[in-house]
Amino acid sequence: MPRFAIHNREDNVGVAIEDIRAGDEAQGVYIEDRSMGPVIKALEDIPLGHKIALRDIKAGESVIKYGRVIGVATRDIKVGEHVHIHNVKSIKWGNLARR
Repeated sequence: MPRFAIHNREDNVGVAIEDIRAGDEAQGVYIEDRSMGPVIKALEDIPLGHKIALRDIKAGESVIKYGRVIGVATRDIKVGEHVHIHNVKSIKWGNLARR
């Protein structure tokens, strides 16, 4: 049973659809066609509605959700880590129009 959703196949983060505990092996599901996605071991607790890294993301690299850049990693993030304000700088919505 899936425990996180992936909005777009280009995304490097998924969204927890239930609380995921550190050490849990969690299955993802692609929203667009409901096919099963990767199984990822959570390195940290991922609360409902929060993001989990689907792959390693380097400091300075774009964080992608909905197939769009939503922020920039402020440090290296490992697959399975909680992706949130402690390791991502959000892109201001006004800047999106200029991209």
